[in-house]
Amino acid sequence: MPAYNSVFNADPSPRLIGNFPLFPLRTKIRGPTYPLPFPDPPLAANESPDPDSESYDILDETLALFRANTFFRNFEIQGPADRLLVYGIWFISDCLGRIKPHYGVREATKEVNNAALDVNFALPGDPGWPLNQMYEPPRDRQDAEVLRQYLSQVRQELAQRLLARVYDDETEDKPSKWWLSFTKRKFMGKGL
Repeated sequence: MPAYNSVFNADPSPRLIGNFPLFPLRTKIRGPTYPLPFPDPPLAANESPDPDSESYDILDETLALFRANTFFRNFEIQGPADRLLVYGIWFISDCLGRIKPHYGVREATKEVNNAALDVNFALPGDPGWPLNQMYEPPRDRQDAEVLRQYLSQVRQELAQRLLARVYDDETEDKPSKWWLSFTKRKFMGKGL
């Protein structure tokens, strides 16, 4: 059975740096892409809009496909959106690994936000980047900086949405065991 690929692969002409796409995001965090509109009426923080909505973005899809795709050791990249999907799944795995079962919301938020705000992460073409053979490096330093800003924006928004799902029960100050059960799994046997 094949892994689940992104529906955003059908986008005819996404902006690319190397072969990494820069899709618009539904976010208030500043970055190099334009923001998508927020759904009306507003949704709870732990919910995603309908996939047919103009507010649905690649990060919603990443969170939705994370659990299913984590079980696959092989993943066929069918388009540029899959490259961002793979990166998002690796980042979610990294964040879940930082959340300990005894952490409350405050400790987990601090830990995950520190990971999201860290600007010393590898880009495609760097020695620390997993699967360098499947990602083209940025052409020049300016492209590398734009890609770093975009990935930073993705990491921050993904961290916020993930925390809203892991701690969606406001009566308890413990993470969802269901989400934390994926901390030991490595998508494609790799991680960030």
